[in-house]
Amino acid sequence: MKSAKELSAEAKIIESLKDFPTCIKLAQYLLSDIELKEMQDYANSVSIKRLGFNDHGPVHMRQVAINAIKMLKILKDFEIQTSLEKEETGTFEDSMCAVTIAALMHDLGMCAGRQGHEEISVMLALPIIDRALKEIIKEDIKKKVTIKSLAIEAIIGHMTTRKINSLEAGIILIADGCDMTKGRARIPLALHNTPRAGDIHIYSANAISRVKIRHGETKPIRIEIEMSSEVGYFQIEEVLLTKINSSPAKQFVELYAGVKGSEYKCYL
Repeated sequence: MKSAKELSAEAKIIESLKDFPTCIKLAQYLLSDIELKEMQDYANSVSIKRLGFNDHGPVHMRQVAINAIKMLKILKDFEIQTSLEKEETGTFEDSMCAVTIAALMHDLGMCAGRQGHEEISVMLALPIIDRALKEIIKEDIKKKVTIKSLAIEAIIGHMTTRKINSLEAGIILIADGCDMTKGRARIPLALHNTPRAGDIHIYSANAISRVKIRHGETKPIRIEIEMSSEVGYFQIEEVLLTKINSSPAKQFVELYAGVKGSEYKCYL
């Protein structure tokens, strides 16, 4: 059974990919894959119930996909080439396919715990990536290798613990950091009444009212964050800003944040 939030996010993903027929087929395949869904659900259970962290499950991974697709399309609107396009090793749609895969699988490693979950995510994702590409891309070996390799870079590099070099992986890094609204913190806050490890992230995320990604004014991508209290600055400065500063896409992003009703601070 999928929640209303999952179904709503899936509809947004499919709608945002309407101009990319191959990527729509790939997304539909992944979103209907039972094993992937069970992994996402279990990763969330471990994250919230065992470790006391916030949402790292199906809703989060779908939201990261929405964020990444939106940012990649904005870059296209500004005629900024992806790494695959610039290197003449693939098309924009190939980049979009890799980003979609990475977004929907980047936190699977939470099934086994937090430490090193990026590498475990890759291990768990590989069989699903292989069968999805075999079904959708068919016999184009070069395209399958390119998309798979790029997706792996994005998955393994989404925590800033490893240097990444492609624009596509950099987009996943930022898209992950942008999923920080209070909805991600609501469940763990309800479950835990006493302080524990990770609480500062939960309370900081709970102060984030809205994250908006749109076309920028001084740079292509504008990220605006509205907070209900200043504790949200922790989430921005310690999580999102760290990810943006480590991303090959940093030069294309402007970041503004502030408490509702006050003047927004410009970070980038």
